[in-house]
Amino acid sequence: MLTGCLSPVALNRAVEVYDAAAIQAESKQLLTNIVRAQFHQPLHFTRVSNIAATFDFTANAGATPAITGDRGGLLMPLFGGSVSENPTFSIDPIASDEFTKRLLTPFSQHKLTLLLRQHFDVDLMLRMMAQEVRLQNRDRLAADEIRKDETITRKKRQQRFRKGEKKQRIARQIPDEIAQYEFNKFFSDIHLTEEQSNRVRQRQKRHFHQVIYHNNPADRVGYEMFRRVVLHLLAIQKMKHLYAEPLTFERSWTVPINLISIEGIFQAVENEFAISLDKEGANYILSKQLLGPILITNYDPDLLCCEERAELNDLINPWIEHDVAFDIRPGYPGGEWPIQGSFRLRSFHTILNFLGHSLNETVEYAVDKDPRTPPIARSSNPSHTLGLVVAEKRPSGTDLYTYANGKYYSVDAASHWDLNAFQLLYILFRLTITDAKSLGIPITIAK
Repeated sequence: MLTGCLSPVALNRAVEVYDAAAIQAESKQLLTNIVRAQFHQPLHFTRVSNIAATFDFTANAGATPAITGDRGGLLMPLFGGSVSENPTFSIDPIASDEFTKRLLTPFSQHKLTLLLRQHFDVDLMLRMMAQEVRLQNRDRLAADEIRKDETITRKKRQQRFRKGEKKQRIARQIPDEIAQYEFNKFFSDIHLTEEQSNRVRQRQKRHFHQVIYHNNPADRVGYEMFRRVVLHLLAIQKMKHLYAEPLTFERSWTVPINLISIEGIFQAVENEFAISLDKEGANYILSKQLLGPILITNYDPDLLCCEERAELNDLINPWIEHDVAFDIRPGYPGGEWPIQGSFRLRSFHTILNFLGHSLNETVEYAVDKDPRTPPIARSSNPSHTLGLVVAEKRPSGTDLYTYANGKYYSVDAASHWDLNAFQLLYILFRLTITDAKSLGIPITIAK
């Protein structure tokens, strides 16, 4: 009975204690690596791969004479028990190829959207995970195209003009300076034809001029623009009108009727193809919905027509797994500042370096939202992505601290933003090493 009562109590206590110890060890490791990055020291990671705790329960019972003197011979029962614990921890270093693949590979867009659906603020996520934003500058491109077409047209007219009699007459009758002035003035007001304007618009749809803004306080112009863009997305998110969904495209194939059988039709239907006949009834048209890259918008992407989806596909392509595109359009919440572009994501190693360098070398600073951005409710917009308190004494009231280089580094327990930022950093760490395999012989520590 005694061992039956003690076993569940010991097991529950062990699970809670070991769980808290593992989390605290990983949290201290993250803070330590941020400090290492601050001083440009090598980063090192380990993980607790296994905890084996052995419990030894013993119980004994007996009897002893009662202290009754000469008046009787009563016996008193005696009960006793003991519990011993022998835990074994297996610690695996994350190094070599595993370190390179897991920690130096940028995060994928799907991990970003996974976290976005956990109700993290989009500005916090992008400030930590994105290294730059690439904005599409349509106006500049259109101006360049117009100037290019005007230059070509001007040269052609100049060639014709030089061969004409009007140029010869001007050159004979007035001085060279006046002739050149009139010549330039004659061609200064040239407008594009309708055909040329259509060609400019088509090129504008196919090609975009990108301007890159880095999420780095050392690049003041780039950093401030990056912060304003993510704050604009946050304002849309606070209004509950931010979408992060994969684009869907429809592909179709035309197959002659005599080349596909009834069995082939049923097989195509099972493979989620839609089948229809063309107008002549001579061909089957097989179409299928395909998922494309993730797109962040201020409207429902399902409302787009095929032409608009094709235009967005031109905007995104060629796209890579580590880029997240966005399209903020006028006429919807946040459309006062219509912007298009993409974010390029960081690796976890780069995130730690960014947080470490922000402690002394490239300190982050406050950036206000763009005037076109709607008011942002319940957001303090702190200057730092993850603020750490550096002190000479051990902090009180928090377990999120580490001791390195002669100082204590801790997460401010009173800052809701910093606690969420560290929670996000911990989740990113777990996403990075979730699939890590044991390398070599693990280090085993037995108590």
